[in-house]
Amino acid sequence: MTLISERQIILFKPQGRMDLEGGVALSKKMAEILPKRDQLWVIDLAEVDFMDSSGLVALVNGFKAARQNGCRLVLCNVQTPVRLVLELTQLDSVFEIVHNPEENRVL
Repeated sequence: MTLISERQIILFKPQGRMDLEGGVALSKKMAEILPKRDQLWVIDLAEVDFMDSSGLVALVNGFKAARQNGCRLVLCNVQTPVRLVLELTQLDSVFEIVHNPEENRVL
């Protein structure tokens, strides 16, 4: 798990599987952040090749925490297996999802 904090942008880069272990790791990293109003939280899923309900719970909890603190949370570089899970659960309509944050001027 990589965490990069620059200006008002917090970048989370989980790797591998977003199962129970990966979901807990992401949740812990997000809990370590002291949210500041108008921060942008970017979760780069480029290196995540699997996600189950534990991973979804981590994303939803992060989304709620960001929202409650006036932050914006964006998912980027979502791989096909993860995108399918988001679509099946209809969470793709809840999360802001971009292919490449720099191309879409998110950052």
